[in-house]
Amino acid sequence: MKLTTLINSTVIIASLALTSGIASAQTAANNNTSTGATTGKPINTAVNPDALGSNYTNVGYIQPFNLVNLAYQGGFKEQGIPSGGTLISEGQRGNITPKDLVKAAIKAHKLPAQVLNNQAYIGAVSSQLETLTGANYPG
Repeated sequence: MKLTTLINSTVIIASLALTSGIASAQTAANNNTSTGATTGKPINTAVNPDALGSNYTNVGYIQPFNLVNLAYQGGFKEQGIPSGGTLISEGQRGNITPKDLVKAAIKAHKLPAQVLNNQAYIGAVSSQLETLTGANYPG
């Protein structure tokens, strides 16, 4: 293993460990109600996920970094996604793909189903997964 690969892996794992609570604190975009700051009454914020294009960050989707982080921490074990080192090695072998993680997040109600068609989001998950595993995923 090259020293740079070891350092990069260490930095990634450290950042994953430090952000453990972020992914669980975020909710999917299909929760269309929030509370007004001054009134305390619900505010309906309808979102059309099909119209989002690549601007997925403004609607409450779990961020791609946090999605991969949640998978690494075992958040998708019930959906068949391994955690930790097994996730990394399975990703390196090509047995876990970015779409697999997105499908698992949909099954776990962390993302709406429409996200599976959002190529910008899939690409961002791919980038995060590549950073974690060192593997290349076809776009």
